[in-house]
This record gives sequence, structure tokens and C-alpha cells, in this order.
Amino acid sequence: MLIFYKLSTSKTNETAIAGKTSGLISLGESVTWRAKHFGVYQNLTSKITVFEKPDYFVDEMVSGAFNSFKHEHIFEDKGGFTLMIDVFHYEAPLGILGKLANILFLKKYMIKFLTQKNIALKEIAENGTVNQFLET
Repeated sequence: MLIFYKLSTSKTNETAIAGKTSGLISLGESVTWRAKHFGVYQNLTSKITVFEKPDYFVDEMVSGAFNSFKHEHIFEDKGGFTLMIDVFHYEAPLGILGKLANILFLKKYMIKFLTQKNIALKEIAENGTVNQFLET
């Protein structure tokens, strides 16, 4: 399943480098991603803190560039279709400089990143090849 995620983030060259690096991730497990954002490679470790399969899960940053982040993933059945909702809460680092960066470019960057990732996930899920990514 992590390969499924990696394909959806190919523009940032995300690679799982520690923790759960293959298969399906579960409650209490963590993964460290190495990715290139703003031209710089960064490591970010997140942990699955809530897992209510198949409707909801939360990953929260354990370490990384943000002061904090919490990413909620909500899945709703809409008459044979699945609506996926992302709720992303974050706090930029660097105090007032981080708040200024958020206003100037970070918020826009994060929305674009999540949107592109979700478009890629949607394409994979809908084109019938998703099962090849459901490794054990």
C-alpha cells in the first residue's frame, strides 16, 4: 500500500525510509518519509493515531519540518461511490517567519500538494489497477 502512496507523490520523490516501509500500515505504526519540498530533501515521520477501518484514519507528525500536523482521512459511501475528504491541520515552524511564509506561499503549496496527490490516488483507484498495490 505504501507503493500506492509513493506513486501519488512522485513529484516530490517520496520514499519510505524507516518504520513501516511496505505493506499496509495500521494503528500505532509509523513511517518516515524522505521527500523533496522547496528544493530540499526533508524527513518526516508520521504515526497512525486513529484507525476506524474503512471510514477514517488519522496520521500525525512525530518529527519533521512542521511544528505540528494532523491529517484526517475521511471516507464516505455515496451510493456506490466513495467520497474522500482530507482535513489537514498544521502549524508552520519558525514563529512569525513561518506565519508569514504560510500567508505568502505555504498554504497554497500544501493545498496544491494534497490536491495533486489525491488526483493521482483517484486515478489509480478508478483505473482497476489498485489491487496490484495492496501488498501484504
